[in-house]
Amino acid sequence: MTAGQVRDASHDAVGPIALRSSSGAALIAATVLASMVGFIDAYMVNVAVPAISRDLHTGVSELQWVLTGYLITVAALLLLAGALADHFGWRRVLVAGLVVMLVASLCCAAAPNVAALIAARVVQGAGGALVVPSSLALLNGTLRPVDRARGIGVWAGLSTLGTTLGPYAGGWLVDHGSWRYVFLLNVPLIVAACWILRSVPEVYRARRPLSLDLAGALLAVLGLGGLIYALTEGPSAGWTSAEVLVSAAVGVVCLAVLVPVEQRRSAPMLRTALFRIRQFVAINAATILFYGALSAVSYLVVLQCQLRLGYSATAAGAALIPESVVFLVVSPLVGGLVARFGVRWPMTVGILIVAGGFVWLSAAQPGDSYVRAILPGALLWGLGVGLTVAPLTAGVLAAVDDADLGEASAINDAASRVGGVVLIALVPALLGVGDSNDLAQSLANRYRTAMLVMAAVSVVSAVITMLFVARGRPPATQLSTTPRVHGCALPVSAERKGRQHDATG
Repeated sequence: MTAGQVRDASHDAVGPIALRSSSGAALIAATVLASMVGFIDAYMVNVAVPAISRDLHTGVSELQWVLTGYLITVAALLLLAGALADHFGWRRVLVAGLVVMLVASLCCAAAPNVAALIAARVVQGAGGALVVPSSLALLNGTLRPVDRARGIGVWAGLSTLGTTLGPYAGGWLVDHGSWRYVFLLNVPLIVAACWILRSVPEVYRARRPLSLDLAGALLAVLGLGGLIYALTEGPSAGWTSAEVLVSAAVGVVCLAVLVPVEQRRSAPMLRTALFRIRQFVAINAATILFYGALSAVSYLVVLQCQLRLGYSATAAGAALIPESVVFLVVSPLVGGLVARFGVRWPMTVGILIVAGGFVWLSAAQPGDSYVRAILPGALLWGLGVGLTVAPLTAGVLAAVDDADLGEASAINDAASRVGGVVLIALVPALLGVGDSNDLAQSLANRYRTAMLVMAAVSVVSAVITMLFVARGRPPATQLSTTPRVHGCALPVSAERKGRQHDATG
């Protein structure tokens, strides 16, 4: 054990466990439930937005903060939370995150006004930041190396199945109960996950020394928060208003200062040396744009379905299920395609197909049938994402050395979340909301324009990929076909990351 490392002194510490064992089954069940909780808190609220607006009499900017308050906190604290998990233990931090999310969910459900709801969502995000890195690290680090790839595949398939049906369940709760029940949907999942984790042994390993980059985390929170505040409030307060200009300036300055601050720290939250690698930068730039567009379009389509096409919340939640079904069919087949043609072209073509799906969905108008207005676009969307995820994952990992795989994965995950929160914050401006709080009228006027902008953003992502991503084929161990969870690609190479954990613990 190296100096500064703390051994796990837990009395029940054991070696890595087998997937086909009672402990292995408990591990899969607990991490699947934790992943579903993260998805519910991040995206399930989309189907409840119209009901929240009616019940709490909120304006568009307040509704935006209900969505982005959670996303900002997760994105800004994700890397810091990973350091906490590596030091204090994955299981311990996962349980702590789940407990925070449980308390925050109860506060969301009981919120008497929109301010209380937004505050509870921010706390939920802090819990989510603890859950996201620790759940996958627990799964990967607890299983035997020989079982890790299979275990991650089982975990991802079950998680994706749950998150596919989740929006439908959330919509049903809104239609037959209250929007408040959407925030209670994860309560039994959290309780079950915490109970099952009691059966998951603590694996004996060396712990990394605690190195908290609080300055980096604070700059990330202020930087993202300032920019999102400006984007959210700009349409209603005016882009030249003092509060918008000041918040934008604070956000830009904090993000600009973040880079030199991180360069000077011995153990930074964000190691800037990775950003000297052209392919790593290119794929993360493409990730920000692509996954940002996916998040914004999911929000726009759900709003259009409920407020303009006359769908119930249940039907709106189910509208994009075909996208997930196609993704689940296509994604496992793409590894061979990437092995033959490399990363660049499957990823480029996949993103362009998604852009085509957005263009189709942009034409959805009242009176159109689901089969004509939504289904073809959803199928194109699923096909394109299925083609994109494996090459994106393989490409970002192929760009770095083995020792940097964990950090590269975390940065790519954070990039997808930053893209989502920024482009969701742009939705009111794209809809031309202004002083009006009538989302239905704004959708009538500018829905197609907003969707076409997101299609254009996707095209830019494809162009970046085509110009700056190498043609070379990544090693076979990097061809992950792991489905996405939480709305983003999971940048995980089970075999190679498993070797990394073996080396460190």
